[in-house]
Amino acid sequence: MEPRILHLDLDSFFVSVERLFDPSLIGKPVIVGGTATRGVVSSCSYEARQYGVHSAMPTAKAKKLCPHAIFLFGRMSDYSQYSKMVTDIIADRAPLFEKASVDEFYVDLTGMDKYFGAYKWATELRQKIIKETKLPISWGLAKNKMLAKMATNEAKPNGQFEIPKGKEQEFLDPKPVGKIPFCGEKTEIFLNSKGVYTIYELRQFSREALHEWMGKSGVDLWNRAHGNATATLHPYHDPKSMSSERTFDADTNDAEWLRKVIIALTEKLAFELREEKKLTKCVAIKIRYNNFETHTKQLAISSTFNSRVLLEKALHVFNSFYDTNRKVRLIGVRFSDLEEGVYQINLFDDREKDILLYKAIDEMKTKHGKEKLVLAQNLNIGNVKRNDPKSQLDKGAKRERKK
Repeated sequence: MEPRILHLDLDSFFVSVERLFDPSLIGKPVIVGGTATRGVVSSCSYEARQYGVHSAMPTAKAKKLCPHAIFLFGRMSDYSQYSKMVTDIIADRAPLFEKASVDEFYVDLTGMDKYFGAYKWATELRQKIIKETKLPISWGLAKNKMLAKMATNEAKPNGQFEIPKGKEQEFLDPKPVGKIPFCGEKTEIFLNSKGVYTIYELRQFSREALHEWMGKSGVDLWNRAHGNATATLHPYHDPKSMSSERTFDADTNDAEWLRKVIIALTEKLAFELREEKKLTKCVAIKIRYNNFETHTKQLAISSTFNSRVLLEKALHVFNSFYDTNRKVRLIGVRFSDLEEGVYQINLFDDREKDILLYKAIDEMKTKHGKEKLVLAQNLNIGNVKRNDPKSQLDKGAKRERKK
C-alpha cells in the first residue's frame, strides 16, 4: 500500500497568535523577535516577507528592508498554549502523527482513501483547527514527507494542496532546483553554473554524475529530484526532560576533566533542544561518587536554548556542590521544565551573535554529524587511552527522555 502523508503548517504562527490578541496588526508588516535594533527574527508576516524579511535574520537588517514594520518581543507562553491546542486537536483525530516543531506536523493517512478519503479527512481536520483556534493553517498531501512539505508551501497562505498519486514528477519538474528541500543558496548557484535551473534539468544527470560533482549530498539531491524521500513518522511524545550521563571506567577527581565532560554533555543537549524547537527552564547536575552515593542539584533559569548560557549555568551548579576531595564514578546533565520555542533572544542573557553562531553550528552538525563539530577545549575528550580513568566516555553514555 502506497504511503499517504499529510503535512500541516501554521502560517506565520507567532504573528498569527499576536493578531488574535491585537487585530489592528492584521494586514500590516509584523516581525516577532525583539526590537528593531537588537534581536533575531523568529516569525514575520507575509506583508514583511514581501520586503525580503525572513526568519533568523537580524532585526536590524529586517528594519532596513522594511522600515515601517511593527516589531514585537513575542509571548512564548501563549505560543506554547496555542501549539498545544492544535496538537490536542490532531492527537484526538489522527491515527499516527509526528510533531516536527512548534507549528509543524505530519500525519500518516496511509489506507485512509479506502475507507474515508485522505483529502476529505485532511480538509475536515484543517477546518476544525481553524474553527477552534482562529489560526490560519495550510496543508499538503503526498506520498512522502518531503513532497507533502513542498505541497504545503504550494498551498500557503492558508490553503491546501494535494499531489495526486502518479503526478509527483509532473509537480516537481518545472520548479527551480532551489525549491528542493535542503538545496541551499550556494548549491543552487553551483547548479546554475552547470546550466541546471529546474528540477527537470537536474534529472537529466545520472546519480553518478551528481556524486562526482557534490559527493553524498549530490546523491541525496538526485533522490529528492526524483521524489524519493522517507514516509516514516516519529510518533509524537512530549518530553518533560532530557538528560545525558557519562560513567567512567575508573573513578576520578580531576575537576578540570569533569568540567570538560559537563561542557560536552551540555553542548550536546543544547543542540538537541534547538533541534526539537524547545527551551529549558531548569538545569541540573548529577554526581555519583565512587561509593555510589548520588547527589543532584538543580537551578531554575529563564527559558533558553543558548549554549553559552546553559554552559555557564551548568558549570555554576557543578562548582557549587562538587566535593573536590572525592572521586567521581558518574556525572550527568539534565534539562527539565521544557517548553516549545524557536530562535528568541533574552535581553539579559543572550547576544544576537550567539543566536546566529549556534544557528550556523547547528546547520553544520545537521549536515555533517553531531560529533564533527565540538568546542576546541574538548577535542581530546574522545582520544584518551583505555586505561586512563577518563576514558571510554561514550561507552558509558546514557541518554534518556522522560515523558
